Amino acid sequence: MSASLIKTEVLPFKATVYQNDKFFDITEADLKGKWSVFFFYPADFTFVCPTELGDLADNYVEFQKLGVEIYGVSTDTHFTHKAWHDTSDTIKKIQYALVGDPTHIISKNFGVYIEGAGLAERGTFVVDPDGVIQIIEINAGNIGRNAEELLRKVKAAQYVRKNPNEVCPAKWKEGEKTLAPSLELVGKI
Repeated sequence: MSASLIKTEVLPFKATVYQNDKFFDITEADLKGKWSVFFFYPADFTFVCPTELGDLADNYVEFQKLGVEIYGVSTDTHFTHKAWHDTSDTIKKIQYALVGDPTHIISKNFGVYIEGAGLAERGTFVVDPDGVIQIIEINAGNIGRNAEELLRKVKAAQYVRKNPNEVCPAKWKEGEKTLAPSLELVGKI
């Protein structure tokens, strides 16, 4: 990824999703009006991926309470997502959307496509209700992510959206003190 995607709109795409025993199509227009998390992972039927997706499934209700939709995305097809769902106890508990990206358009749009491998990096993108990317996290393929930390970051992004004159310091958690940047604050932290 040569240029940061922070504060840019999600580029156009169309994809087929597997969710709750159904297939349906989504586009970037479906993101408008709600918070979204795009959670890219290399491939179905692998090793670190099901631990991450299971962790997200365990926290999905908390994301839903915040009005956040989760989209798990790999370069597999929606048919592969269904087959994985039907055979893995960990993946069976997933209620959020699993997005097929066999054309690699979404992975390329988000800058996580691995040329030559046909897979996506472990990329996490938090998208606001305007379709604008607010948070990006990219991990090496052998390093799993933490859904509770992602939940904390989403809460921070939602807080600063509602309170544009404040910022959330390191390790900020919901209910804790924020900062109001000002000339008087310079050099006092």
